Amino acid sequence: MEKARAHVIIEGRVQGVFFRAYTCDQARQNKVTGWVKNRNDGKVEAVFEGEKKAVEKIIDWCHIGPPYAVVKKVIVNWEEYQGEFSSFSVRY
Repeated sequence: MEKARAHVIIEGRVQGVFFRAYTCDQARQNKVTGWVKNRNDGKVEAVFEGEKKAVEKIIDWCHIGPPYAVVKKVIVNWEEYQGEFSSFSVRY
């Protein structure tokens, strides 16, 4: 299976709507590792690592987000897989 890593920025109404918690749940359900955090500019930033299909699935989910989120834009930068993480976490 092909491994992948994606660095993602999500724009819109994505803070104060439990985006990080839902992302964490989605990542764990799909066996994706990495992290997610709120940025000072109102965006959410994340790094996802895992099987390419699982990473693509969580990126697809990021375009929708949790209830009450209004996602305007998702910027995806594919990076070289590093196997850096053993779990998925929320960063502060």
